[in-house]
Amino acid sequence: MATCNIESQENVDIRDRMNIVIVGHVDHGKSTLLGRLYADTGTLPEGKIEKIQAICKQQGKEFEYAFLFDAFIEEQEQGITIDTARTFFQWAGRQYIIIDAPGHKEFLKNMVSGAARAEAALLLIDALEGVREQSKRHGLLLSMLGVKQVTVVVNKMDLVGYRQDTFDAIEKEYREFLSQLNVTPQFVIPASAKLGDNIAKLSPQMSWFTGPTVLDSLAEFSSESEEAEQALRFPLQDVYKFDARRILAGRITSGSLKVGDRLICSPSNKTAIVQSIEAFNIEPPPTQANAGQSVGITLDEQIFVERGEVLSHEASIPFVSTSFRANLFWLGQRPLEMKKTYLIRLGTREVECQVANVHRIVDAENLSLDNQDSKISVQRNEVADITIRAKSPLAFDLYNKFETTGRFVLVDNYDVAGGGIITEMVQDREENLRVEARQRDFAWVQGDVSLADRALHYGHRAALVLLVGPDTTAKTFLAKKLESVLVAEGRHAYMLDPENLRRGLDADLPKEEALEFVRRYGEVARLLVDTGLLVISTTNPFNLPADQVIEGIRTLVHPASVLTVYMNKCDQAPSIEADLSFVGPEDFTATAHDILEALKQKGILAEAIGNQPAFQFSI
Repeated sequence: MATCNIESQENVDIRDRMNIVIVGHVDHGKSTLLGRLYADTGTLPEGKIEKIQAICKQQGKEFEYAFLFDAFIEEQEQGITIDTARTFFQWAGRQYIIIDAPGHKEFLKNMVSGAARAEAALLLIDALEGVREQSKRHGLLLSMLGVKQVTVVVNKMDLVGYRQDTFDAIEKEYREFLSQLNVTPQFVIPASAKLGDNIAKLSPQMSWFTGPTVLDSLAEFSSESEEAEQALRFPLQDVYKFDARRILAGRITSGSLKVGDRLICSPSNKTAIVQSIEAFNIEPPPTQANAGQSVGITLDEQIFVERGEVLSHEASIPFVSTSFRANLFWLGQRPLEMKKTYLIRLGTREVECQVANVHRIVDAENLSLDNQDSKISVQRNEVADITIRAKSPLAFDLYNKFETTGRFVLVDNYDVAGGGIITEMVQDREENLRVEARQRDFAWVQGDVSLADRALHYGHRAALVLLVGPDTTAKTFLAKKLESVLVAEGRHAYMLDPENLRRGLDADLPKEEALEFVRRYGEVARLLVDTGLLVISTTNPFNLPADQVIEGIRTLVHPASVLTVYMNKCDQAPSIEADLSFVGPEDFTATAHDILEALKQKGILAEAIGNQPAFQFSI
């Protein structure tokens, strides 16, 4: 039997590696295509094809390329190459790793939990049978996994006489279906895996097709390793103090950094220049660090950043939002429920979150779909397309661009109960303010006196104390009293009453004007905290929901601390989350001192007063 065995590529230099998955309806030719790929790329050991052909002849069977796939798997089970979960072939200087799993549930579980990673896919459709329901479900599967690089192979074209009209009809139908899932196949190729048509060589049987072969289409896909070279992702694991140095430590997950680079910290928007790269027992110290290395760096400014920040270059910063859309594989003993609070772990950051929407659910065992928005829970072993809303902003990427910063887990009562991949950034209410704050901070002209210098001088860090709640009179009295107590202690404090900024404006502002007023107020507060002030203010006149006002102001003054104090007229639970809550206090002096204690607990106030703080501030 003639074969189309391409010259062995054992000695070909491998420039990169790509993980691909091959999916298709049962009997649409997946194993045959894999066997053909191994044979036509010279991946099989010498004599393997002839050996399988001889066995088939001895058993009276017709040789099939699917047998090569089975034999390849059998050899791997004996430990000759790599683990049984993956097989590989090489083509045009790239190694393609085939992600294999025994069933839909295992495959989906591995994908969303990070045990496997498909960067591209081959999706098979039988030309004789056409687009089947399972073909559509596999398209949905790729969509939910964030796999955007897809080649559709219309296989078994020999069974329909290589007719172009048959191919065109299948291509049109399937492209229209995938477009509904926001998946655009880069290539749709007519082929016959059994006979080798359009696999490694263009087929004379289909001269009407002018596109690439299946193998050539794979060479057109871009690998994550190529993209990662262009963008830095350095999730911050911890900050250590040695002598006068503050060392920011973590593992670089993509890209590289070098001494002299200006880095952006997300979500805080703080910027600084790399002054040194710290390494243990290495002389001279390195001047560059690359993906995969765990390093420490020092910066030219003592900026205040914490574990969970993602450091990047300004040209390619991650998304920042409190909301994103994701596909989640749920493993919890209890169902995943909307509005219930979970802990999300994304990179090195942990934040409380809730599921805001369940858009659709896929049963991982049979790929059956429930796309009703009325679903309010996700059962064990189901994959759900959901929107997550975090309590505070997160820095993240889409999973199909950056694996580490695009993958997360959810914790339910201290147990990891689900894993997911981020597919879309969802703009929250603060997005416009966040963009403005980022642009402002990038262009901010800093004087020679830093916030750390001001903190040491005043005995406190800059912060905003925001008095919220329905008791307007109590808020005003308390703001004045708190300012007096702080100044009497020698603190650098100032009461900012929003009424002083809205003279001439109507009492009831339209929503657009109210949002603009919050923006202006936030910018004024940002200027004041940049002087090192403790700013005390209320939220009376904004005519907007209190939580929206608080988050907007918090976004604009970030990274300065914001302490929220809820003032209520009666003994009822606060309508919003707050750091402190009081009901109609009669002794405003005592209440002011309670707030001072809270500021000390948050590390904003030093125990001593004036210019001699009792401890050094970590700014």
